[in-house]
Amino acid sequence: MQRSAVVVVADKTSLKRPFIFANSVHMVVSSVSVGLMYIIEIGCVLLSLLGIFGAYKEKRWCLILYATGMAAASQTIIVRTALSYQDVYEKRVVREETKLLSMMPLSGTSKANRTLLYSIQEEFECCGLIEGYKDWGSSIPASCNCQYPGKCIRLRGIATLGAPKNQYVYQKPCLPIYMSELKLAFSLTMGIQFGSGVFWLVLLVMSIKLMGQIRRKQEFMALLQSNRYVPGAF
Repeated sequence: MQRSAVVVVADKTSLKRPFIFANSVHMVVSSVSVGLMYIIEIGCVLLSLLGIFGAYKEKRWCLILYATGMAAASQTIIVRTALSYQDVYEKRVVREETKLLSMMPLSGTSKANRTLLYSIQEEFECCGLIEGYKDWGSSIPASCNCQYPGKCIRLRGIATLGAPKNQYVYQKPCLPIYMSELKLAFSLTMGIQFGSGVFWLVLLVMSIKLMGQIRRKQEFMALLQSNRYVPGAF
């Protein structure tokens, strides 16, 4: 009596589900994005769909096209972000700082500038631009009024001629605080762009490894069907 041999075929594509999941997330994020990168994002969505299809159907040619597109896109984003960071960063910061300083003296600035400064003071809990409440002279606006202990300074009608006595205003000037927040927001934006490029590189590496797994699985299945399978060869 001959014994029948049962061969258990192990799944050689362990990256299949993580790869499909990562590209599904990337496709959703890309589809939500709007603005100047609209056309590029559509290409990213189509690229992710191609990667998902290639991984699900185990089509190596789809993954090759996907890897090529991801390599070009990720390198473009990383290089562009790295090269433009310093130039764009400095221009944006200097432009905003120059814009605010041009409003001095605040007592004679335009109505539009006053409205902008009022909103900045209320949002960042500060007063004036350089020397605090003194920048406003005797016309200290209500947006400088402070109700938080530790952030206030008490006016006694001496330091600022004509200022209400015993008025509490924000002690810190707005320019350093505003510029610090602007730099942080800009750095976060550039960091997100750079991180997106790095994430695409991760997907690129995953696609390359998945192509290797699919190739080995196909070779394994072909060898198994040819009755030349040797246990331990894979």
